[in-house]
Amino acid sequence: MSRRQFTAPTRGGTEPPDDTGCTVLHVDMDAFYASASLISRPELRGRPVIIGGASGRSVVLSATYEARAFGVASAMPMARARRLCPQAVVIEPDHRRYAAISEAVMATFATITESVEPLSLDEAFLDVAGAVRRLGRPTQIAEQLRDTIADEQGITCSVGVASTKFVAKLASTLAKPDGLIVVPREEVVSFLHQLPVGAIWGVGDKTEEHLHRLGLRTVADLAHTPLETLQRALGDVAGRSLHDLAWGRDPRSVVPERREKSIGADETFAHDIDDPVRIHRELLRLADRTAARARSAGMMGRTVSIKVRFSDFTTITRAKTLRHHTDVSRDIFSTARELYDRLGLQRARIRLVGVRLEGLVPSSVAPIQATLDEPEHGWREADRAVDRASARFGAGSVRPASLMPDRPSGSQRERRDLS
Repeated sequence: MSRRQFTAPTRGGTEPPDDTGCTVLHVDMDAFYASASLISRPELRGRPVIIGGASGRSVVLSATYEARAFGVASAMPMARARRLCPQAVVIEPDHRRYAAISEAVMATFATITESVEPLSLDEAFLDVAGAVRRLGRPTQIAEQLRDTIADEQGITCSVGVASTKFVAKLASTLAKPDGLIVVPREEVVSFLHQLPVGAIWGVGDKTEEHLHRLGLRTVADLAHTPLETLQRALGDVAGRSLHDLAWGRDPRSVVPERREKSIGADETFAHDIDDPVRIHRELLRLADRTAARARSAGMMGRTVSIKVRFSDFTTITRAKTLRHHTDVSRDIFSTARELYDRLGLQRARIRLVGVRLEGLVPSSVAPIQATLDEPEHGWREADRAVDRASARFGAGSVRPASLMPDRPSGSQRERRDLS
């Protein structure tokens, strides 16, 4: 989902929504870092507050909804945020407090169900099918969670209740802040088709512009476009994925995961950098290293995450869960680059970047999804050939061309020889 805000669709009738079979909950804390920081500063509630370093070179970690109304967003340079909202109060981050509250929230989830799939410190999917007989209907469970978190942690959360992960996450986003939206199974299509295409999971600014050029502005437009047309315009995988989501089709189940089950790598630069080309190259290097480690361990993962640490040591993470497990360098890099580009950092000074592959399972049990546009010997086979070459000739003996050291031109070599 992009950062743009959308309004929840209207539903007909006055009867409460039927939550039968809607056992997937997406629970998301509201402006988590900002809300947690205000626990000890209650006098600032209702005012625009920005979380981040006070210096002009810092970036925004989070902001209250009052500050967001002025256009302030996470990962935005602090200098720009102060220009947009000069009356805002800036508070330094308290990462220990955030970790403690996150641990307590996850413990609360565990009292409801064992089927908890954390996505980050402040959000998770829950499958409450096994808790209905004990705790009541899904809506009652959602309300109980919201009350418990508010009473025990002093922060609010928004919950989406649906029959699939995609619709539940979309509903929680539309419910913000401090809300609850239930999408009955029979109303999924009508719910989705009222929304703009930008609300679909995975449609960022560039994809939205492309869809608008095709004349597709609502999810209904997308759903009623022939699949073959979407695949020609967007590619086989993306076209099919968006078409399925437009009809509410999402077969993924909630997969309990331990957040520490991951493989990754990060790099601290010798000097802070702001060149996106260099950062993309480093993401490629880290993705390549992460994928090689996963293959060496016989593991595949479904979630790619990046870590970005700025010059003031403020650190943010972003993650995306793929439709299928992977250990392919190209898949991990393209996702990591997409996550980084979505931040829109505008040449903020960066100290460290990292790439991780999470949600790991043994390669032997992970289904391998072939794509229609992949040749008979595709990227997976190419990666394994690189692994064999590295084992024989040493690590780094084969690498992407963009990671090769820059070589001087002929005239430059001549000048060096003559000097």
